[in-house]
Amino acid sequence: MKLRKIAERLGCELVGDGEIEISGVAGIEEAGADRLTFVANPKYAALAKTTSAGAILVEPDFPALERTSTLRIKNPYLAFARAIELFYNAPHHKPGIHPTAVVPNSTTIGEGAHVGAYVVIGDDVAIGRDAVLLPHVVIYDGARIGDRFFAHAHAVVREHCVLGDDVVLQNGAVIGADGFGFAKDGKNWRKIVQAGRAVLGNDVEVQANACVDRASVGETVVKDGAKVDNLVQVGHGSTVGERTLLCAQVGLAGSTVIGKDVILAGQVGVAGHLTVGDGAIATAQTGIPNDVAAGSVVSGYPAVENKQWLRQVVVVNKLPEIVKELRTAIKELRNEE
Repeated sequence: MKLRKIAERLGCELVGDGEIEISGVAGIEEAGADRLTFVANPKYAALAKTTSAGAILVEPDFPALERTSTLRIKNPYLAFARAIELFYNAPHHKPGIHPTAVVPNSTTIGEGAHVGAYVVIGDDVAIGRDAVLLPHVVIYDGARIGDRFFAHAHAVVREHCVLGDDVVLQNGAVIGADGFGFAKDGKNWRKIVQAGRAVLGNDVEVQANACVDRASVGETVVKDGAKVDNLVQVGHGSTVGERTLLCAQVGLAGSTVIGKDVILAGQVGVAGHLTVGDGAIATAQTGIPNDVAAGSVVSGYPAVENKQWLRQVVVVNKLPEIVKELRTAIKELRNEE
């Protein structure tokens, strides 16, 4: 595809040779003369001068490059994501139901659906238009699923759960498994029936081997536009707000309320029955035992304001030196005595 055509498709300002043929995308260090790359992080700006890429997506005020054409746009990272779509040939799944799939008469599936091999759908299930269910997907009784549902192999939606439009479940995702609820009965633990359901809004993606548990009563809710990464645990009765990101191995204990536009980085743990406010950010491996105010950036365990945590880390790294100096001072004092 000629570079000028790519610029048109992405809505970029082209600076340089628009007749260059681009055949794909690549990282800035690996890109060859027929590849498009990008610079969104200032850390990689210097590489723009040495890259072999045929063209680079950059911000509008990025310095001019003598030997490389640029496509200028306010969000080059997003533009690069869209460029990948121009060159990636996604698998096409033809409408139809595979002979090995189990689809009872009580289930309704909208037009254009692809139901793959060994899919099992329970009774009284409703699925919207243009769904794709790849092999070994299981949908339990009474589930309600919107349009353009895409479930990769081995994804599971449990009984009576509700999913909106444009929901994507990656391999092994489980929506509506029993929440972790047990009550002490003498020496034994008695299981608390998880009678609630899990509800996913529109444009939600749950990635590989992540779990959104059903509530004991009421609902576990993941709202519109939220993204749940691999190996995330959303505990029963929790609520995850609009456009929130739960990165890999995040764990939410039961009845946690996460606001909208929150980012919980990898391995963040959140205790139950607390609230993380809108727009908050928790850096990787943060442990959150208390409420977090809206707009806060927190780190460490127990979670504290990020700048305070950075100061604490500096002090901790200096502890061996401080202890050595303290011991020397104590020794000198004793000698003076």
